Amino acid sequence: MGEGFVNWIQRLGEFVLLGLLGLFLLLEVSFAAANDGPLIFLIAIGGLSGLVALVSRRQFRVGSMVALVGVSLVLTATAVPLEPVRLPGMVEAASLMLLTVNVLRWVRPLSRAVLLAVAAMIAMQLAAALRVGSFPGVVFEFLFFVGWALAAVIGAYQRFQQNRREAAVEAVRRSERLDLARELHDLVAHHITGIVVQAQAARTVGEQRPEAVLPALDAIATAGGEALTSMRRLVGVLRADDAASRSPGVALADLRTLVERFAEQGPPASFDIGHGVSDLALPPEVMTTLHRVLQESLTNVRRHAPAAAWVEAALTAPTDLVRLRVRNVGSPGDPRLIRLGGGFGLVGMVERVQALGGRLTAGPTRENGWEVVAEFPAVTGSR
Repeated sequence: MGEGFVNWIQRLGEFVLLGLLGLFLLLEVSFAAANDGPLIFLIAIGGLSGLVALVSRRQFRVGSMVALVGVSLVLTATAVPLEPVRLPGMVEAASLMLLTVNVLRWVRPLSRAVLLAVAAMIAMQLAAALRVGSFPGVVFEFLFFVGWALAAVIGAYQRFQQNRREAAVEAVRRSERLDLARELHDLVAHHITGIVVQAQAARTVGEQRPEAVLPALDAIATAGGEALTSMRRLVGVLRADDAASRSPGVALADLRTLVERFAEQGPPASFDIGHGVSDLALPPEVMTTLHRVLQESLTNVRRHAPAAAWVEAALTAPTDLVRLRVRNVGSPGDPRLIRLGGGFGLVGMVERVQALGGRLTAGPTRENGWEVVAEFPAVTGSR
């Protein structure tokens, strides 16, 4: 189920729409053949062009609209010296209306989208006025304008909703970057403080035991390297173009406690720690992010998949990686999250993991469940 089911429904809706328009085009062509004779080519070419433009509208959002408007204007210019027809091209007009929704929702900048939508309206008005003429033409002009206006309202509303979501996603990403920057700042301050203390101690010890100075200098060099690494990550986070409530000091015991508390109120849950994973083996910022990912994943299970049979969480260390896998079985979650590309919590997790050089994936499983996997490069930490 999950994403595949949603995609199947979308494809089915696409086929139904094209099928209905194709059927209506056959009826329109049959009517034109009985009443307009040789002018049937206006209906056939316009309708077929509209269907082709609709099929290609996802790949060529601007090109499909420009091509159909051009074909419509050419057909209208061809029909001017000929006898008026009974129908101006209903499938052609319907295609222009649907493309109006498409461009107003997706095409950027907004000025280009509005220009294309207005061009479609002009093409429809000219087709109604010049192909039909007389009083029926006025009726078709009115009907086409009402249909176009409705399409424009739908497209503008969908664009507004899309812009709201993008703004919310950007706000989440910015918040995650700032939270992580604060945590890394605390870690850098911790390392610098350690360097100062060790330097002072080395000076004091060096006066009495010179042989103890070298180990102290090694410790200072190690702390300096860790501070430099954290500082680079901090700068990288603050410079991120696109793309937490935990502070440094998270341990594996905190992750296990998080799962145990979840299991007390929700579905049964387990947490396994693989060989080679320890508090000393993970940098503090990675451990903090692992806690955040686990917390958000469990929250999503409770919120979007309350009927899950059980939840499995595992922290392992395969070659050159640290991997956290959280999987629920028996419930794929809310399909709206799949259609929208994930909730804001998922966006925040992706931003945080990528800021530390890792990657995060989330999606349905073959067992009718949902899985979140976060992977980080293996870097030995010091605590």
